[in-house]
Amino acid sequence: MARIMALDYGKKRTGIAVTDPLKIIATPLATVDTKELIGWLKKYMTAEPVEKLIIGYPLNFDDTPTDATALVEKFIPKLQHVFPALVVETVDERMSSRIASQSISQMGLSKKQRESKALIDVTSAVILLQEYLESGRY
Repeated sequence: MARIMALDYGKKRTGIAVTDPLKIIATPLATVDTKELIGWLKKYMTAEPVEKLIIGYPLNFDDTPTDATALVEKFIPKLQHVFPALVVETVDERMSSRIASQSISQMGLSKKQRESKALIDVTSAVILLQEYLESGRY
């Protein structure tokens, strides 16, 4: 069975989460240098079937674009060009990084581990994906 993948896309790094084949649980997969993301996705999707990719869409609380919104909007057509059969859907990512930081702080990790941007990115991707699964929209 094919999985659903989530990206917390960023200028430098992208957090990646994926469901189990039954689409019940979201798990962290990796944090990848954004410059290497397309190649990494090609390699992963060769080994594991992915039926849908959700990508966090950054907006301010008043629904205006953030500085990162244009980055995501520019990346989506590239993604669709490389993976034309893949369904790509955006999801509101407001608060995902803050929730990820709060979740990480409650894990009992060292201060250095808690401040890891890579850990925050991959945890944000998990949160996006788990919320998507819980919404029942898939």
